[in-house]
Amino acid sequence: MSTDMSSTTPDLFEIRPSAHPVTDADREAALASPRFGTVFTDHMARISWSTADGWHDRRVEPYGPLQLDPATAVLHYAQEIFEGLKAYRHADGSVWTFRPEVNAARFARSARRLALPELSTEDFLGAIGALVGVDRAWVPAGEEMSLYLRPFMYASESFLGVRPAGAVEFLVIASPVGPYFAGGVKPVSIWVDRQYHRAGPGGTGAAKCGGNYAASLLPQQEAYAKGFEQVCFLDATTGTQLEELGGMNVMVVHADGHVSTPPLSGSILEGVTRSSIIQLLADAGHPVSEEPVLLTDLQAGLTDGSVTEVFACGTAAVMTPIGRLASDDFDLTVGTGEAGPVTTLVRQQLTDIQYGRAEDRYGWLHRIA
Repeated sequence: MSTDMSSTTPDLFEIRPSAHPVTDADREAALASPRFGTVFTDHMARISWSTADGWHDRRVEPYGPLQLDPATAVLHYAQEIFEGLKAYRHADGSVWTFRPEVNAARFARSARRLALPELSTEDFLGAIGALVGVDRAWVPAGEEMSLYLRPFMYASESFLGVRPAGAVEFLVIASPVGPYFAGGVKPVSIWVDRQYHRAGPGGTGAAKCGGNYAASLLPQQEAYAKGFEQVCFLDATTGTQLEELGGMNVMVVHADGHVSTPPLSGSILEGVTRSSIIQLLADAGHPVSEEPVLLTDLQAGLTDGSVTEVFACGTAAVMTPIGRLASDDFDLTVGTGEAGPVTTLVRQQLTDIQYGRAEDRYGWLHRIA
């Protein structure tokens, strides 16, 4: 059921090759043990937009700095969005992405919320395919290695004034990455923050924009200082319900086998990994309830054993077991403090599909090279 997109990608994009690509030896050295988001491929895909011309000038060009006027709108009014997905090399050397059309749809929703022009799914997928087609050699082949893809859009018009920009740039850059957990999947400790909120009702919580992440940095910094690795945010209205981590959705596994996760209320991100895990959990006999998760109920469940596992999920780490949950007035171990059986099984099922080790029964994979 997987889809082959490789024949549709290059036609609309002009290829402008880099005059100074990285040498084969340097590229192989970079791919030997890539670190997340620190090394980038030779090229980037790009499409420009203006009110006069619409989307135009589709190209793949050398990776390099962007020239911005000091009055560029994004620097003053934060009108920008982004996405994150990966390209996986399978055993036969082919390269695939995972549910990119879902990322494209979310990108369009984010654009709408930030008053940016919506990019078509065809252009979104075409840009990814064109870039990976040119920089295919950068897709690593090691265990849990991949090419991380970062599509983003920003207001490029130079002006000072609070209105939607009349000029926009869309780009895709790519970075080879290794396993998120270098020493294997390990549980993380989570600080439940009661002072700060990531987003509120009617805000931009459901959009993937930088402002949401900027809002999480101070509480994240304060959690680090307390000895915790991540922050879990509560809802801004009542301060009683779990919403999400700074960049991941959260799920709770109960002793009777069912799983609960906060609903898509408009203030949390609709994760691609989240929806995929919900499908896999249901098919494995673990019904999922998308309903408010009260912090008090979670505390009680961890205390009496009716909650056995808690995990976070997102593109970068796939699934992250949570081993400790704490705040000002409690400090609780989740289950045994180690990765639980449901988290471990579903994570393996998902990565097996992504890397072509298991049948893709859902049509989630799309071949791009």
